[in-house]
Amino acid sequence: MTAAAGGTAAGTGRTAAGTAFRMPAEWEPHEATWLGWPHNATDWPGKFAAIPWVYGEIVRKVADGEAARILVESASHEAGARRLLARVGADLSRVEFFRIPTDRGWTRDYGPIFVRRDRPVPEVAVAGFRFNAWARYPDWRKDAGVSGRAASALGLRLLRPRVGNREVVLEGGAVDVNGRGSILATEECLLDPRVQARNPGMTREDLEGIFRETLGAPHTIWLGRGIAGDDTHGHVDDLCRFVGPGTVVLCREKNPRDENHRPLEENRERLEGARLENGSRLEVVPLPMPAPLYLDGVRLPASYANFYICNAAVLVPTFNDPNDRRALGLLSERIPDRPVVGIHAVDLVWGLGALHCLTQQQPAAGRDTG
Repeated sequence: MTAAAGGTAAGTGRTAAGTAFRMPAEWEPHEATWLGWPHNATDWPGKFAAIPWVYGEIVRKVADGEAARILVESASHEAGARRLLARVGADLSRVEFFRIPTDRGWTRDYGPIFVRRDRPVPEVAVAGFRFNAWARYPDWRKDAGVSGRAASALGLRLLRPRVGNREVVLEGGAVDVNGRGSILATEECLLDPRVQARNPGMTREDLEGIFRETLGAPHTIWLGRGIAGDDTHGHVDDLCRFVGPGTVVLCREKNPRDENHRPLEENRERLEGARLENGSRLEVVPLPMPAPLYLDGVRLPASYANFYICNAAVLVPTFNDPNDRRALGLLSERIPDRPVVGIHAVDLVWGLGALHCLTQQQPAAGRDTG
């Protein structure tokens, strides 16, 4: 299927208390996974030729259990993607293409953040947060239109989260939810007033209100800093993730001389004192880190926490590292209801992101399962 998307979103909504929308946990059933087929070679300097083949492997695994909805630039871009996916054995009957132009490939951050509710009738909608390229890069205007155009193509209501009259900037990788009312975020990413400030002047309370009203997450667990090499300035999906309603995995760096050691230990201390939405303590499971990777002397954000949970598998970035096996085994123990599959990500992370950064889940319609 190919959808030529454009125009305005079908319907609008208000982010007022009582709408009952929530962002489901990633392990809840999906209708689809969204990806932007790669086209910007500057995202992966010197490595771009390998990247479509990594995407092909991701789509092959995703399509085993749900639709893969792929953003493409044009008919020729789509044709190239189809050829490659056929060569790697992806189930093309489960692949849908949407001709929605993008600037870059990081669909998690600019793509539609889907929310759902059960009453008065089951409904999936799109939380159309603003996107400004992590308050860092100049190429973002096409990406900023993706959420609205995707909502229009699907016939879904588009919500525009606001504080007062201001639309809110939020990337998908900046938060992680358990689907029950708790959300993870970092102060470095969302509250730093000087570096890559997404929403200058907005307060902690403003953002917590948005999480409550738009994402159905009234309980925010604030971490401190993110990992070294992360050009987003602290995305939580590189360091800490929910793997169950009451359990998180948190990256741990044992080498005290590594620049990640202290920030991760400080986050562990925060989580040990944190509570969930129901007042219970979190279970915090340490997730190893791979050895540092560098590009031209710059640290890359290599992390096993950038995994993606789809219907048919848990896709985990691997780095030709001795800790690959440990990370895969640990996640297999914590997410036992589907296979855990390693995806080679040494080339991907040259673009300063990995599997979770490339994907965005669309929850299944029907009654809530969280």
